This record gives sequence, structure tokens and C-alpha cells, in this order.
Amino acid sequence: MTFAERYSSYVRTVLAEHKAVFAAQDVEELEGFIHAIMEAKRVFVVGAGREGIAARSFAMRIMHLGKETFWLWDDTTPGMREGDLFLAVDGSGRIGHIDYLLEQSFRTGAKTGVITGAPGEPIPRKADYLLFVPAAVYKGTDPRVVKSAQPMGNLFEQHLFLLFDIVVMLLREEMGLSYEEMESRHRNIE
Repeated sequence: MTFAERYSSYVRTVLAEHKAVFAAQDVEELEGFIHAIMEAKRVFVVGAGREGIAARSFAMRIMHLGKETFWLWDDTTPGMREGDLFLAVDGSGRIGHIDYLLEQSFRTGAKTGVITGAPGEPIPRKADYLLFVPAAVYKGTDPRVVKSAQPMGNLFEQHLFLLFDIVVMLLREEMGLSYEEMESRHRNIE
């Protein structure tokens, strides 16, 4: 097989995997997740590794929607309180320091939301809102996920970027905002 043929084969495989994950997504659960973001006074976001990179980009877009948003590990992040929403990406449902942060957040009065590929794990189950992303995740154990030909948690991590961008598009519509309003909140000193 030539390089071009192998490339094309991988493209078809990856696209088919994402299509299968989108088809398996629980849309009612997704809608509840979107409403939780809309109802929150402030939003706090955390994740680790590649999942964390997707989570941080999501936090940026939530801010562009006009929500006061914080990346949990920034030094200027204030304390959480009632009326806030803490969103944690915890792919396997067993990321020790993410689980610890969730446990701490339960005492603040803030609502909690977990985005995961393993909704049956103990800590994610305690969250107020659970968004199961049915994509193969690193060290995940849920048999309902779409299996992947890719290494480790690639499918889950990639899919977070796509899903989060669609969530932002849906939020923008639900909130009655224009793209120009979002753009007006973009950093202007680059």
C-alpha cells in the first residue's frame, strides 16, 4: 500500500469513528449539560493532559459567550460558591487529581458537571450533571464506547474538541448571541 493509500485509509477510519460517536451521543443529556452552563453565574473548568487542552479551549469559548469563566489552575481563579458550575473533564473517571478536585468542589455549594467516557465510575456519578461522551478513552472501561483503531485516548480527546465546538454553537443560539458579540470578547492585544 502506498503512503497516499494509507493516509486515505486513516482519514476514512478516523472520520467513521467520529461519525459513530456523534450518532451514539445522548442528545437529551447534552441538552441538560447546555442548560447547566446557561444557568450558571460563573463557570470553572479543569482537565488534564490532552483532555485538559480541549477543556481549556472550551473554557475560552464559554468566556467568548459572555460567561465569567475560569481555568481552575490559574493563579487568579477565585473561590467557587453557590450559583457556580464546576466542569471537569475526567475521561476514564479515575484521574486522581481531578477526582480530588471534584470532591473538594462538592463542599463549595457549586454545581458540578463531569464530561467523561466512563460514567459508571464512583466520582463522576456524584456530579450534578454528567455528559457521557461515548468514545474510546485511555484506561476507560465502559463497553458502550465506540472502539478506535487509534492509540490510547485519541478518539475521546479529538472528539472533545468537535463536541465542545458544537456545544458552543448551540449555546450561542440558545443565548441569542451573534458571532460578532462573541468576537467582541476575544483578546485584543495579540
